[in-house]
Amino acid sequence: MDRTPVIVGIGLSDYPVAPELDSVQHHALAMQRALADSGVEKSSIDAYVGAGGSHDRMVDDPVALAEYFRIEHRYLDGTMTGGSSFEFHVQHGAAAIRDGLCDTILVTYGSNQLSRMGRMLGTGGFTRGREKVGGPMAYEAPFGNSLVGAYAMAAQRHMHEFGTTPEQLAEIAVGVREFAQLNPNAMYRDPLTVDDVIGSRLIADPLHKFDCCVISDGGGAFIMTTAERAKDLAQPPVYVLGAAGSQTHWNISQMPDFTRTAGAIAGPIAFERAGVTPADIDTIQFYDSFTITVLLMLEDLGFCPKGEGGKFVQAGHLKRGGDLPLNTDGGGLSSCHPGMRGIFLIIEAVRQLRGQAGEAQVPDAKLALACGSGGWLSCIGTVILGSEHP
Repeated sequence: MDRTPVIVGIGLSDYPVAPELDSVQHHALAMQRALADSGVEKSSIDAYVGAGGSHDRMVDDPVALAEYFRIEHRYLDGTMTGGSSFEFHVQHGAAAIRDGLCDTILVTYGSNQLSRMGRMLGTGGFTRGREKVGGPMAYEAPFGNSLVGAYAMAAQRHMHEFGTTPEQLAEIAVGVREFAQLNPNAMYRDPLTVDDVIGSRLIADPLHKFDCCVISDGGGAFIMTTAERAKDLAQPPVYVLGAAGSQTHWNISQMPDFTRTAGAIAGPIAFERAGVTPADIDTIQFYDSFTITVLLMLEDLGFCPKGEGGKFVQAGHLKRGGDLPLNTDGGGLSSCHPGMRGIFLIIEAVRQLRGQAGEAQVPDAKLALACGSGGWLSCIGTVILGSEHP
C-alpha cells in the first residue's frame, strides 16, 4: 500500500468578515467545504488536528472540536505554535500517515477575530482580558512593546545592517496587492503603489499601515490521507514532499538575532527531505504578518543571500509574472488574516498545484512552498508540496 502522505481536500469559510459566524462555525464551515471538495466521508476520518484559535480555548480546543465534529479519532494533535501551527501539523500528520498511526486526517482552523473585536474585554496594565500576564511576558509588558513594535525592531535592525529601505519593504505589499485584486473576497482590492505604502500612516517606525496585515474573520480546513486512498477521491492529490519546523525563541526579547529566524534551520531540512532546492520552487506562500516577515523568510530559506532580500524584492521576483510569485490569494497584507494564517498558505499552495487558482494561477506550477511564522518571528514551519508523486 502506498502510504505517501497527500492533501486531498481543502476548504475556506467565509472571509474577510462574517459576523453571523462564531469561531467554531468557521471551523465547521471550512470542514464541510473540505469534505465536499475531496469526496471524503466524515465517518472515515480517524484523526483530528487543530490549534484552536479563538479567544476561548475551552470552545475550540482540539479535544472539544473533535467531540463537536463527532470524530472518533485514533490520532490527535493540538500543537500550537501560533501562525505556523498548521505547517507543523503537516509535518506531524505526514509522519503519522507514513507510520500507520492513522489513515485520514482533518485539520481545521476558525476565528471571528474582526467581528468580535467590539465585544472583547479591554486590556490594561499587566492583564490581558481577565488573565494576568505571567512568565517571561511579565518582563516585557511593563515597557509597552506591541506586536507591531517587535517586528519594527527586526525591520530597523535589517535596515541598519544591510541598508534595506522602506521602499523595498513596500514592494512586498504592492506585489501581494496585485494578487488581491484578482480575489473577490480579499479585504483590500484597490491598486497600491510604493508611494501609497510609504505615505500611509506610520504604525511603528519603519512599518506603515500597509506594511501590516489586515485583521479579519475566516477559517480553513484541509484533509490528508495516503496516496493509495487518494486514487478513489474527487481531486488530484498534492504530495507532501518535505516538512520541517524550528524555534529560536518565543518572546521577542529573547530573539538571538533580529535579522535571522528559525527558517534558516527549518528551510534547509525541508528542502533536503523533499530533494529539491529553492531554485526549483514555482510559487511561495509566506506568512506576511508584516512585510519584514517575508523579507527575512526569503533570505533564511535560501531564495537570496542574507542582506540581499531588499534588492531581490525590488527586482520584481515576487510579483505577478515574476519567477517566484508570492501569496497568490492576496496574503495577510491584503486578503485575510484572522489571527493565525498558516492554514491559508497550505490551502493556496494546493490550489496552485491543482491548477485551480483562476486568474492568479502560476503557469505550470509543480512545486510550492508554504512557510508559516508563529509568535514574534519565533516558530517557523516550512512545507514543500508537489503535484507529482515523489
